[in-house]
Amino acid sequence: MVHTQFLNVCEVTSAISVGDPRDRGNRQPIPATYAFCGAATRTEENPLETVDSRTLPVYSAGAVEVPFVIAGMDELVSRETRWDAHSHPTHELLWNERGASSATVGSRTWTITPTVGLWMPAGVLHSAIAPAGTWYRAAQLDIASVPSLSDVPVAIEVTPLLRNLLERLADDSLGTSSRSLTEQMVIDVLAPSPNELLVLVPDSPLLQPIVDAIGDDPSDMRTLSDWARLLGVSPRTITRVFRSETGMSFGQWVSAVRAQRAVTLLAHGLDLQEVAERVGYHSTSAFGAAFRRTTGATPGMFRAS
Repeated sequence: MVHTQFLNVCEVTSAISVGDPRDRGNRQPIPATYAFCGAATRTEENPLETVDSRTLPVYSAGAVEVPFVIAGMDELVSRETRWDAHSHPTHELLWNERGASSATVGSRTWTITPTVGLWMPAGVLHSAIAPAGTWYRAAQLDIASVPSLSDVPVAIEVTPLLRNLLERLADDSLGTSSRSLTEQMVIDVLAPSPNELLVLVPDSPLLQPIVDAIGDDPSDMRTLSDWARLLGVSPRTITRVFRSETGMSFGQWVSAVRAQRAVTLLAHGLDLQEVAERVGYHSTSAFGAAFRRTTGATPGMFRAS
């Protein structure tokens, strides 16, 4: 039996940096429940296996005048949490303190980790998923004070310097001039990551069985020829559609899906050998080589600390 429970949740629960940017000398704390609250539905099929499904508003860029330059929050989710499609009046920077989560815009899904964050421009409709045990963080940035890094979402390198600056803004005792300087430093050091963890999901009906199978089990070992026989088409047809919709070959796309799943497993503390097996590799060396080819990084970069 499915039971539905309604909860109150809020996306922004504390201010990192507050005050009208036009009046920097008169900053006032903002309420803990300011602006970005929504309703959450917890659907329970099993008391031990619950999913929180959260609904948040859809805003156009700048639709709400916010009394801060940078405001942030964090949450440790005890169960899988899903955010329905929503958008913010502010730019958003997402990164994790622990674990890996994902954000989806259209057919593109980015993985977010403690070292690779995501810049979400104001007004961009997106959904998100955080597995149980994820400790995620988010900063909202006023569009009147902070120019967007990009018109589309882009992976962000969460360097130790950026992390320390964001932590500094969480200090309520920080003076006005120090806060303004730190804000400018945050804006200055924000930079795209060379290790973007992105998968484009094709929507062709022909490829749907492949997408579903690999998404459910990245260790699926069926080859391009196997799928061609199963679907009654030539390998060249499958390759052509994959390249048209994702810019990748079948093999490259499978490797990207495997790398994305591996990052999530690594960030949640699984052993390297177990991760390799779960995503379809017989050895850690083969897994490491494929992971580096796909992401430009080593698996060790994403292991839980």
